[in-house]
Amino acid sequence: MAKLRLTKNELKKQKDELKRYNQFLPTLLLKKQQLQGELYKLHKGIEKIKQEKAYVKATVYKWADVFTEKTDLEDLVHLKKLEISRGNVAGIDIPVFENAVFEEKEYDLISTPLWVDYGIGKTKDVIEMNAKTEVLWEQEKLLSEELRVTTQRVNLFEKVMIPRAKENIRKIRICLGDIQTAAVVTGKIAKEKILRVEINAKNLEVRG
Repeated sequence: MAKLRLTKNELKKQKDELKRYNQFLPTLLLKKQQLQGELYKLHKGIEKIKQEKAYVKATVYKWADVFTEKTDLEDLVHLKKLEISRGNVAGIDIPVFENAVFEEKEYDLISTPLWVDYGIGKTKDVIEMNAKTEVLWEQEKLLSEELRVTTQRVNLFEKVMIPRAKENIRKIRICLGDIQTAAVVTGKIAKEKILRVEINAKNLEVRG
């Protein structure tokens, strides 16, 4: 780190830097708060989908048990594509789930158990929930990384840059104060010497 210059120009520079730090810190703190709030909502959303998926699966299994018939529903329907848009949270570009497009395999309506139509619908629900969860986890990953970086910056400003600028200002002020005091003292001494010289000169004139 460069040696601190104990000058008036450096004092102004340190004051300007401290002012910038104090102006920028609230923005960082607000961003950190926003990210924490969004992550909290994400975790709540993921937990909600998890509970909904468990309920749907339990319902489908209950129907299957009633008819005591085994059918692999995932062979009859699969995810064709996901429609994902882009969103922005606290300045961060994130994926946003829009829609899930499915493709269904044709099956014999006569030989297939009656509950399969219902089961296919619920299977779509589960697949869509899985896709939503994946997107939410991707959002969580991006926002967590941004929160980590933002927290580091907040700590840097609060614990390093602002205290250092304040300490530098204190040191420079002390030094400039000492210099000013020394200048005043030196000025008085010089004035006294000049006065003594003038007095001695006048005394010599009188004697002469």
